[in-house]
Amino acid sequence: MPELPEVETVMRGLAPVMEGQVIASVYCGEKGLRFPFPDRLAGRIQHAKIKKLERRAKYILIYLSENNILVIHLGMSGRIRILAPGSNAPPEKHDHFELGLADGHRIILNDARRFGMVFDVAETDFLVHKSFCHLGPEPLLDDFNAGYLREKLKNKSSAIKVAIMDQRLVVGVGNIYACEALYRAGISPIMSAQKVSKAKLEEFVKQIKIVLMQAIAAGGSTLRDHRLPDGDFGYFQQTLNVYGRAGQDCMTWGCEQTIHRIVQAGRSTFYCPHCQK
Repeated sequence: MPELPEVETVMRGLAPVMEGQVIASVYCGEKGLRFPFPDRLAGRIQHAKIKKLERRAKYILIYLSENNILVIHLGMSGRIRILAPGSNAPPEKHDHFELGLADGHRIILNDARRFGMVFDVAETDFLVHKSFCHLGPEPLLDDFNAGYLREKLKNKSSAIKVAIMDQRLVVGVGNIYACEALYRAGISPIMSAQKVSKAKLEEFVKQIKIVLMQAIAAGGSTLRDHRLPDGDFGYFQQTLNVYGRAGQDCMTWGCEQTIHRIVQAGRSTFYCPHCQK
């Protein structure tokens, strides 16, 4: 599933092509995605000018004229590709949504599993919309810090790995990056969230930010479906310390343990029981 770094890199790839352009045409597939496309979506966004692109959690936000926002969520397998003006590339089997820009570029959402979403929301309604009103802070911003995290976790008995993946606590720290940040911070994923010390939480917040920034710089992680809009892969998976390495040697110098895999809240967790206490 695309996580924050993957969505951020897709958004950054789209922004130079889309910002300032006018939407000339819109295609919405009959089957929809996780939900049907909103009624009259094409009519509302066609001929609108694209002001800017941003990301909130795992959503790509396309700000349009008339104070409307087109929202795209990649779901589990969604990918977006950009076709240059005059391209004769044939359509692909799971192309479900397309924007044609006035300069001839085509922006196509392909989603084999159809767990993605496309909808629009008025800017004035954004903060109260059901998809966004419950979301916690962005992990790369200053308001996500050790003090905030300590306050939120003080009464949580759930495991720290499970807690940090709660989007109400902080957005975008998905499974891969939670495993990696916990390893770097030396925190056991099974420790009760309320028992993690202040010093450990400070290091954890630091490592979450570092891991996410490094992943963004590497274009995210391509484990199965993720592609950048230009078709390239993400490369952060080449630097993973624990995720997907069950049974392999721990990469910490002098540690003789192997990486363990357990299941927490239905997700695989990878960690070193010696280095993470």
